[in-house]
Amino acid sequence: MDFLKFYKDKRVLLTGHTGFKGSWMSVVLVNAGAKVVGYSTCSKNETRLFDLCKVKSQITHIKGDVRDLEHLKAVFEQYQPEVVIHMAAQPIVRQSYTDPVGTYDTNVMGTVNILECVRLNPCVKTFLNVTTDKVYENKEWEWGYRENEPLDGFDPYSNSKSCSELVTHSYKNSFFADGRTAISTARAGNVIGGGDFAKDRIIPDCVRAALKRENIVVRNPFSTRPYQHVLEPICAYLMIAAMQCENGKLAGYYNVGPDDRDCFKTGALVDLFVKHWGNGLEWINEYDGGPHEANFLKLDCSKLKSTFNWAPRWNLDTAIAKVVEWTKCWNNGEDVRSCMDEQIKEYLSPKEA
Repeated sequence: MDFLKFYKDKRVLLTGHTGFKGSWMSVVLVNAGAKVVGYSTCSKNETRLFDLCKVKSQITHIKGDVRDLEHLKAVFEQYQPEVVIHMAAQPIVRQSYTDPVGTYDTNVMGTVNILECVRLNPCVKTFLNVTTDKVYENKEWEWGYRENEPLDGFDPYSNSKSCSELVTHSYKNSFFADGRTAISTARAGNVIGGGDFAKDRIIPDCVRAALKRENIVVRNPFSTRPYQHVLEPICAYLMIAAMQCENGKLAGYYNVGPDDRDCFKTGALVDLFVKHWGNGLEWINEYDGGPHEANFLKLDCSKLKSTFNWAPRWNLDTAIAKVVEWTKCWNNGEDVRSCMDEQIKEYLSPKEA
């Protein structure tokens, strides 16, 4: 993980820093010595990882909406970021059916606004747009999608992220062909980890049921997804942004996902959670016939592996164990940040086999 040395004293603008992934990213960057400027709507849930991990005092925390171009311009002008990582999004498939306009506005025009600010500020040397594995036209086939497959997400969330990819491609070709700023997108699979309290996500649903001593309700136990611990994509994102800055030829479009063995049916994922949680926890199948979601989705990550000599470090069993560890730490009133720091340290320095 030598690429993390790149971030020492670097000015990094991170959008969506108060979200689940953004909070983990903020902690990793702070621990690496970066000067982080976080930009987020700061919408508060009842419980929020960003508050629990106490990273706010270690960064420049800005409340703002990526749809507000003029405010974004002012932030870029004031802080002159060298690295921009764009993670702000409306990320929930079911919510995109309820609010498609807001989803497209945030995920598409938000990307346009960020890239416009990058275009106007030559201080930015490397930019990464974080999208999703759901950008692909999903044909429900059994092999992994590659970066050159057609983009055409089905639901408003997935499609808006496909559009975000296309916006990035256009800006890259139109304004950055001279290589002054390295630009990539990263398409990650389903991410799990301690501190995710979102609605309509399977692991937070498991956590809520476990804490209430209730059965876990699983809406679609037979859908297959590429699950990975949150530290896997976060470190991959940081690797891409750092290494493309030093070698612009590495800029491109990358899938970030687990090995095939960690593409699990949702029911099998919940089985792992039940195993690690213990205490007689069980789950029940209650398919609710909700809006369309893909049944089978897998990524081919050969490009990331061959380009950067990258490989996942934690399998799904370990990832679930870390979720349970974090959750019990939080539920017992212990130091959440210390738990996160220890998990980050363990991930970055795995024990020899």
